[in-house]
Amino acid sequence: MSKKRLKRKKLHNKLFTKNRLVILNEDTFEEIFSLKLTLMNVFVVATLGAIILISITTFIIAFTPLREYIPGYSSSKLKRDATELALKSDSLIIALKKNEAYIQSIQKVLNGQLEYAKFNKDSILNVSDEPVLQYNLNASKEELELRSKVAAEEKKAAQLSKTKGQTTKKPK
Repeated sequence: MSKKRLKRKKLHNKLFTKNRLVILNEDTFEEIFSLKLTLMNVFVVATLGAIILISITTFIIAFTPLREYIPGYSSSKLKRDATELALKSDSLIIALKKNEAYIQSIQKVLNGQLEYAKFNKDSILNVSDEPVLQYNLNASKEELELRSKVAAEEKKAAQLSKTKGQTTKKPK
């Protein structure tokens, strides 16, 4: 136990013993700069300096265009170009579908499968569009019956709560 205490005391003395850092002119031995330091102060300043240096470097890389030079980060111009190309390709696919429908209908006219009087570019392009699905949103008979049952049960529950409230009141 005393050995541990002695080791701690020696370490404490080494960390907190004041030392003097002196910068001298070598030719004249004139003192240019002097500073009193402890080993603990040096460790604290070095640690804080490293943390500040790392945080500044991270900030510069994360929030400036320098991040584009790091593998894994893509440039903002590349992202913008990819988005524009995706939009253009979608519109080209739609135009291609319309043109294919138009060409097929022209082939039908040329083959004699469709009368010329029925041939209209607008009607062909409308056929090529995808149809909009219609949904029946009206309630079914079973649903209407269930709604009426629930309404009746709620009405009974409301009446019971009113009658309970009247019987539990104490006369003044």
